[in-house]
Amino acid sequence: MQFDKTKTYSNLARSFAGESQAGMRYQLIAQAATAQGYQTLADTIKVLAKNETEHARRFFEELNKRGEYLDNIELDAGYPFHSGDIAESLALAAEDERKEHEVIYPAFQKDAEEEGFKDIANLFKLVAQVEVRHEMIFNYLHEAFKKGVLYSNETPILYICSECGYMHTSTKAWDVCPLCRKGQGYIELHIPFKKEKI
Repeated sequence: MQFDKTKTYSNLARSFAGESQAGMRYQLIAQAATAQGYQTLADTIKVLAKNETEHARRFFEELNKRGEYLDNIELDAGYPFHSGDIAESLALAAEDERKEHEVIYPAFQKDAEEEGFKDIANLFKLVAQVEVRHEMIFNYLHEAFKKGVLYSNETPILYICSECGYMHTSTKAWDVCPLCRKGQGYIELHIPFKKEKI
């Protein structure tokens, strides 16, 4: 079968478009966080945006490996165009990531396997595994931001200023760094992970 007539071809194009858009949406959340003084939150989100862009690159590469049919790819698919304040945007991002790893990429993996593209099936599987972690990170950030506990913890932890390296162990971080005078938004974030199989 000609590659451009397969479901896998369309799924790769949809994945490229979806991951590219996710990367841009996350950059917009990061810009909002920076504007409100949450620099390390913005930095964390920028890393996730970079991850999404790398996923898009890999999907684009797979399309181009078999690119004799590439020109303009017509897609009929839905893409998220939602936003809100920082807390809402983090919750929406978590939900988008959940849909990707629970619904979209498993279906695309199955299509690729059935059409004999084992390498592409594995790519969808690997990206889905990353999206599990992304969902966890966005859920944590959403809850901590919404509750105002990005910079506090039930037990003492080490807080580190991302600008000057000042460190202090406590259940609550400082409002202004005593060394460089940067605001709380420059404190490195601690994102806890549950151990689970991926």
